[in-house]
Amino acid sequence: MKFAHMADCHIGSWRDPKLRDASTKAFLKAVNICIEKQVDFVLIAGDLFNTALPGIDALKVVVTKLKELKDNNIPSYVIPGSHDFSPSGKTIIDVLENAGLLINVMKGKIIDEKLNLEFTIDKKTGAKITGIYGRKGMLDKRQYGSLVRRGLEEEKGFKIFMFHTALTEFKPEELNLMESQALSLLPKNFDYYAGGHVHHVFSKKEPGYGLIAYPGPLFPNSFSELEKLENGGFYIVEKTDNGIKLKHEPIIIYNVFSLNIDCNNKSPEQIRAELEDKIKGREFINTIVTIRLFGCLDSGKPSDINIKEIFSKLYDNGVYFVMKNTAKLTAKELDKVKANISSVEDVEDSLIKESIGQIKVDALSTEEEETLTKQLMAILSKEKQEGEHVADFEKRINEEIENIVKLD
Repeated sequence: MKFAHMADCHIGSWRDPKLRDASTKAFLKAVNICIEKQVDFVLIAGDLFNTALPGIDALKVVVTKLKELKDNNIPSYVIPGSHDFSPSGKTIIDVLENAGLLINVMKGKIIDEKLNLEFTIDKKTGAKITGIYGRKGMLDKRQYGSLVRRGLEEEKGFKIFMFHTALTEFKPEELNLMESQALSLLPKNFDYYAGGHVHHVFSKKEPGYGLIAYPGPLFPNSFSELEKLENGGFYIVEKTDNGIKLKHEPIIIYNVFSLNIDCNNKSPEQIRAELEDKIKGREFINTIVTIRLFGCLDSGKPSDINIKEIFSKLYDNGVYFVMKNTAKLTAKELDKVKANISSVEDVEDSLIKESIGQIKVDALSTEEEETLTKQLMAILSKEKQEGEHVADFEKRINEEIENIVKLD
């Protein structure tokens, strides 16, 4: 028996146009490997998509690839993840299952407020698969709390339990603030536990439980994940006479080169020289470069580093995409500026008062200008209502503005 274990594909996760298709490309490559390796079936442990209503272009590609798996007699067994659900509890996974492209293995009945899960049996191998979906805010914990374990634990045969949650005992240190639940909430006596949700590659055989594994994402989903993981991947799992053999298959869409500069007690000129030295003489074919600057500059301002010039040099050297993070970069000059402002409203009032008069409206007094500005800000901060078309939303905002401005 040989099967694939994927999780956290997050198709559609990146908004930047340069990376928008990265997760989709990773999924296509992973499926191609599954077909090439002739796996018996594929497990997707939650978050196939990054949203409950994925874009039509990404959906078309995924549907085509799932059909290719089906045409190769490779079924896909799935549980929805926290990103797959809408607030109403609906998920695109149901649509794909109704189309016969995959099977949601969280099946069962609620009897006397207790969850009685049923097994989905893979016809080719006889593997018995079940699991519990993942929900935002640990709402899935209720299912684990009401789960009837005895029948699941006493069932004979090769059993797989799919889950999409962090386990407290196995959380990496950098994710210590992530919500999690105890391993004891999972049913015992399964051969393989196919995990998702934690973007961390991990596997461990736990007494009484079997092999617990997280394959990590198919493609990194954030700046910090690109730094840490560089690329994504999934597991190829093989049942042998000697037990379960696990191999992590890397999915490399882009090369990643990370620059981390400690700026403490350095000048902008020193930082710029250090960056230029680190990229000098390097080729960056099909590479994403991440630049993280942190610490407190001894002089000047962060803008004095002229990071745009560094970007230009990197792109001239063939870099595919450059990302920067300066959230923890400060300067002593800026630390000297003291703000005696206690709220967002105070900040707005302060900025409005500073700006009033720069563009004078002859018909209005200073007080009237201030009032009008606040009214306009309130209108422009409104959001589109659920179900409202963009054209209707824009019309509503324009009408509200015209009512207060009263343009002739």
